[in-house]
Amino acid sequence: MPAKDIYHDAVKNALIKDGWTITADPYPIKYEEVKLFADIAGEKTIAANRQEKQIVVEIKSFLSRSPMRDFETALGQYLIYKAFLSVEHPEQQLYLAIGQKIYADFFQKVAIQFVLVKYHVSLIIVDLDKEEIMQWTS
Repeated sequence: MPAKDIYHDAVKNALIKDGWTITADPYPIKYEEVKLFADIAGEKTIAANRQEKQIVVEIKSFLSRSPMRDFETALGQYLIYKAFLSVEHPEQQLYLAIGQKIYADFFQKVAIQFVLVKYHVSLIIVDLDKEEIMQWTS
């Protein structure tokens, strides 16, 4: 079982506050002989169309001295999870959950935005102190 990210509980609580039901913590992703674990899976009924939305969330802290190195690692993990989910569970949307400070300080850089768009990285930006979701990006 993988170690929980330092912001795991804050992100989980933010999702619950936003009306999500946590269905797995952690969430196993299996493809062929490989088994990995994303941090959380959740579901929510969308009232407008009465459909259930399912998400898988990978949480990243970006606490090292090099946000770029953390980003490289997170992006690789995100792309692997996304590839496996597209085959095994295409109905689930993958998100990378990050704090609002790293979003403002690092993820707004033109080069990082380019990569996010190029690889269709969906984000959940969380106020980690208030444990509230600030923004969803797709």
